[in-house]
Amino acid sequence: MVVKVYGPVTAACPQRVLACLLEKEVEFEIVHVDLSQGEQKQPGFLLRQPFGQVPVVEDGDFRLFESRAIIRYYAAKYANRGPNLLGKSLEERAMVDQWLEVEAHNFNDLCFNIMFQLVILPRMGQAGDLALAQSCEKKLEKVLDVYEQRLSQSIYLAGDNFTLADLSHLPGIGLLIEEAKMGHLVIQRKNVNAWWEKISGRPAWKKLKNLVQ
Repeated sequence: MVVKVYGPVTAACPQRVLACLLEKEVEFEIVHVDLSQGEQKQPGFLLRQPFGQVPVVEDGDFRLFESRAIIRYYAAKYANRGPNLLGKSLEERAMVDQWLEVEAHNFNDLCFNIMFQLVILPRMGQAGDLALAQSCEKKLEKVLDVYEQRLSQSIYLAGDNFTLADLSHLPGIGLLIEEAKMGHLVIQRKNVNAWWEKISGRPAWKKLKNLVQ
């Protein structure tokens, strides 16, 4: 059964899902949703995702939205295929959940606001709020300082194995570096930079980057 993924391949949240599917070698089909034209707010799409956001997946008769819920689902459904992304012990699974929450609540919003102000609005012909972007950058620096400390103690965020905690950061950091030109936030932190090089060098992520190009 081919999984249908609704959303643009260039957007962070769909990329989170696609990275997980590639890690687990799950066959998928991308159904493009043009956010610039507001297709995610059209009645037909709202039947799939009532909040008008991407991504949505359809797996046979099963439908699911919210990217972090989706990656948890596929990491569990295909637990015996590919890398263990959920954690090998109860404690490691708890650490995965902890850092997924950190990504969602401490990292993601700052990353999104920077991208929105510096990249998305200018592409739409509108001026971004540079003061807001700078404020978010300063807050993100403090978040990444916490990451730097954590990654001085372990190879990956949840321990010594690559998990969803790391995977979930790939799209946001990738966009910060490539689109917002803020690679210095990573490079200036030795442990964060080493971690980024490891996770962004994974074959699944490289395959995804080839899809985006």
